[in-house]
Amino acid sequence: MTQTVRGVISRTKGQPVEVVDIVIPDPGPGEVVVDIQACGVCHTDLHYREGGINDEFPFLLGHEAAGIVESVGEGVTNVEPGDFVVLNWRAVCGQCRACKRGRPHLCFDTHNAAQKMTLTDGTELTPALGIGAFADKTLVHEGQCTKVDPAADPAAAGLLGCGVMAGLGAAINTGAVNRDDTVAVIGCGGVGDAAIAGARLVGARRIIAVDMDDRKLNWAREFGATHTINAKELDAVETIQDLTDGFGADVVIDAVGRPETWKQAFYSRDLAGTVVLVGVPTPDMTLEMPLIDFFSRGGSLKSSWYGDCLPERDFPTLISLYLQGRFPLDKFVSERIGLDQIEDAFSKMHAGEALRSVVVL
Repeated sequence: MTQTVRGVISRTKGQPVEVVDIVIPDPGPGEVVVDIQACGVCHTDLHYREGGINDEFPFLLGHEAAGIVESVGEGVTNVEPGDFVVLNWRAVCGQCRACKRGRPHLCFDTHNAAQKMTLTDGTELTPALGIGAFADKTLVHEGQCTKVDPAADPAAAGLLGCGVMAGLGAAINTGAVNRDDTVAVIGCGGVGDAAIAGARLVGARRIIAVDMDDRKLNWAREFGATHTINAKELDAVETIQDLTDGFGADVVIDAVGRPETWKQAFYSRDLAGTVVLVGVPTPDMTLEMPLIDFFSRGGSLKSSWYGDCLPERDFPTLISLYLQGRFPLDKFVSERIGLDQIEDAFSKMHAGEALRSVVVL
C-alpha cells in the first residue's frame, strides 16, 4: 500500500521548485517512513536545484529534518513507530574499510532506502542526500533515523541533520578545540556560527569571528564570539595575529570554502595550529601557494564532512545540552515557513538575511 503526500521537487536545473504530489511506498526491509515535522532550508538544497551536486533530476529536496516514525519495515530494530527522530545522511555501514578501522565517521558506504519515492506518474525521485524531507512524509533507511528526546522543538532539533552539526563538529570533532584554545572562524553564517557555539561550549578562551557583513558579526557575538573582524575594514590575518599575541590562533575554521579564505585561515594559525575546511568549494576552484610555506609549519590541515559526526553518539548529547540550556540550538531558527515559501527562503539565504528558514509541517 502506498501513500500520496505533498513534496517539494526540483524538476530541472535552475528552475523554481514546485510543490507536487509524491508517492511514498510502504517501508521494506530496513526502511522507515517518517512523518516530517520540520525541515531546515540548507545551501545544499540550493546546490541540488542548481545542478551543483549531480544531474539526477527530479530531486525531492530537503534533508535537515526531524519527525515522528510512522511505520517500519521488516528487520528494523533501532526505532519503532512513535519515536521522535532527527534524520541524518550518515547511516554507517559497519563493514567498509573506514568502519572496520574504527573510523565510522568516514564511512564510505552509507545506507539509503532501497525503494524509490515517485511522482504520481511513476517518475522516480532522487531524494536530497538520501533523505528528501521537504515533504509531509519521507522514506529512509533505519540507520538514517536517530532517536532523541521528544521534548525538543522539531524546528531546532532538525538542524542537527546538516548545517549545525557540520559547524559544531568542525570545531569539536575535526578541530579538537579544547579548553583555553584560541579559535578563529572565517564566515559567520549558520555553519560558522555553529562552529563558534561549539568552541564556546568546550571552553575556548578566545573566539574570533571574521566576516564582511556586520549583521553576521552581530550574530557571531550572540553565539559566543569574543572578538569580531570585518574583513572589509581590517586585514583578517594581521588582526587575528594581533589578537593572539602575534602567534596566530590554535584552530582556524574556514566556513566559506574559497581559495582566498583558506589562505587567510592558513596564515592566521599558529605554527603548530590546525586549519579546518568546512565550507564547500566548487569544483572549479584551485589553490596556488609556495610549497615551502607548508613545509615550514607543523600542525594539521583538515577537511570536515558533516562535522566528522556519528549521529547516534552526537545527536542525543547535543539535544540534551540544548534542553539544559547549555547549547542555543533554537537561536539558529530565523523563521518558520510553509512548503510554498522555499523559493523565498533560498533568496533570503543567498542574501545573508537568515541563519535558517525552517519549513514546519
